[in-house]
Amino acid sequence: MNLAAFALYLVFLLVAFGYRTLVQWRRTRDTGLRLDAGPVGGLRWWAKIGFLGAVGLCAAAPVAGLAGLQPLPPLDFPVLRWAGVVLAVAGIAATLAAQLAMGDSWRIGVDPAERTALVTGGPFSVVRNPIFTAFLAGCAGLTLMTGNVVAVLGFAALLAAIEVQVRVVEEPYLHRTHGSAYTAYTTRTGRFIPGLGLLRHR
Repeated sequence: MNLAAFALYLVFLLVAFGYRTLVQWRRTRDTGLRLDAGPVGGLRWWAKIGFLGAVGLCAAAPVAGLAGLQPLPPLDFPVLRWAGVVLAVAGIAATLAAQLAMGDSWRIGVDPAERTALVTGGPFSVVRNPIFTAFLAGCAGLTLMTGNVVAVLGFAALLAAIEVQVRVVEEPYLHRTHGSAYTAYTTRTGRFIPGLGLLRHR
């Protein structure tokens, strides 16, 4: 199952980053990649470093499993492995669907000087960050497929990195850029899970 997890991980990266970037380029002649993380040591820089480190840990998990690292006992059940396959495949598909729903506004990273349309329809009417929700679901599936300590640490690091990216980088940017429209959106739409993470504003 470790080999299958590694193969799905590569597919995940190709679909979520490679294919979506190609689609964006064909549509707009812009890759949508905003890779500048700002000054070293700044909040955007730490958020990006944390995300890249977490993604690296997630990749290392099936490699460690292939090298002989055993699953943790609570995760060492065939039914969890197969549940992980289903969750990983669903997460990959949902990640791509949510990315495509952003249309020309899709970006990886934040350019503080840039203004794109605020997307609130489709999956974005259910949660504010459906791409991250789907990405976490897919990575949770890969974690179940591998089941070792590296996989668990990788998922925990990814969750923490996404929380920092959303709360510290993206939400302040969207508040500055879209003002009351984004404020109203945050009061009725959950952050990652419907109904949870609503923001109350005076």
